[in-house]
Amino acid sequence: MSETKATLPTIVRFAPSPTGRIHIGNARTALFNQLFAWQFDGRFVLRFDDTDVERSREEYAASIVTDLAWLGIKPDVVVRQSQRVALYEAAAARLRATGRLYPCYETPDELDRRRKRQQARGLPPVYDRAALQLTNADRAKFEAEGRRPHWRFMLDPGEVAWDDMVRGHCHADAGSLSDPVLVREDGSYLYTLPSVVDDLDLGISHVIRGEDHVTNTAVQLQIFTALSDGRPAPRFGHHNLLTTASGEGLSKRSGALSLTSLRERGIEALAVCALAVLTGTSASVHPVASLAELGTLFDLSHVSRTSAKFDEAELEALSARTLHIMPLAELEGRLAALGIARGSTIDLEAFWLAVRGNLAQLSDALTWWHVVNGPITPLIEDPDLLAAAQASLPQGAFDARTWKTWTDGLKSSTGRKGKALYHPLRLALTGHESGPDLAALLPLIGPHKAAMRLAGKGG
Repeated sequence: MSETKATLPTIVRFAPSPTGRIHIGNARTALFNQLFAWQFDGRFVLRFDDTDVERSREEYAASIVTDLAWLGIKPDVVVRQSQRVALYEAAAARLRATGRLYPCYETPDELDRRRKRQQARGLPPVYDRAALQLTNADRAKFEAEGRRPHWRFMLDPGEVAWDDMVRGHCHADAGSLSDPVLVREDGSYLYTLPSVVDDLDLGISHVIRGEDHVTNTAVQLQIFTALSDGRPAPRFGHHNLLTTASGEGLSKRSGALSLTSLRERGIEALAVCALAVLTGTSASVHPVASLAELGTLFDLSHVSRTSAKFDEAELEALSARTLHIMPLAELEGRLAALGIARGSTIDLEAFWLAVRGNLAQLSDALTWWHVVNGPITPLIEDPDLLAAAQASLPQGAFDARTWKTWTDGLKSSTGRKGKALYHPLRLALTGHESGPDLAALLPLIGPHKAAMRLAGKGG
């Protein structure tokens, strides 16, 4: 870990807008925050940025909670910006009183034309603060015309610098930035002010978010200074973004690679976690047995500055590899939901160890549960071999040595070996062309069902 324990408590936040379903890229940010909080015995705040009343939906908020729980994230605190508007109003009033928040009456078309004139003259398209030249009469005239002001925050000139936990020393020239709009004409708040107010009010110590927010940081640091009454601003860390293998960005609105869709497809949550956290870092992407294990591999200072590309096919393969190392104890409830449970004549632990290495997703285990329990439809490829195999089946209970003892005898008595021996036996015993090791499956199938299947009957 690159960060050292601080005097102030570690409190991080994940702040999605409930305007769509979160995707694997959002999961990256959420997991970075959760793992960081665990490393420093900190707290994880889930903050719904739901001030966009038209697009925010309760169903999306509920799905975000479900998706985070699926990943293994349980927030310590949940807040909604829509319930905290009084705090933002008080902050805006303070900024107005000090002259840092000032009213502007330009329409979007007027601002667009002004930007184009500046660009044509070779000037940066920065707001020229024309609204500061308005007289009381000018403002009254605009109000009489039905115009309502939007409100901009007056940036102090000069360089704003911070020590980024991922990107190192960062700085921005505030003089090259437009004074940001904090309050819309209808009185609603844009992202910037509520975010700062909440971070101060909730005691957020570290803001870990995507690099698409870097340009916001200089502005937010100035607002922190204006409102903090001497309290320290959070430390910032801007991580690289996940993209598709072709370099395309991810969007909540498209639903591409949403956590909900991945879960419905049978992708393992731990595979999503491992890929989201390890892609684009100095660590190799590999299966992990738990979030705790993943936490030991996580270090913000090891996150690359370049975009983190991943292949959806890689996620599916990683999901399968994750299943292959998972112990029964982690999955028993999910297996029971499929109808695979203790209480049958089959040893559940032995069954899981036998089949897990052949599963692409957990639901595939049901196929092999039916195979060991029966009945199945045997596939008969070599009747003579199967007759000899049935006649030479070992007596008594089957165990881990039975398969080798039995097939070694068949090699000697029939002269068959390799595929000519094993393939007909597999087809008859399981009804499938391929699958788990028969040395492990045969004891689960048992003598009676094995004999019936070798005889072509559906035992």
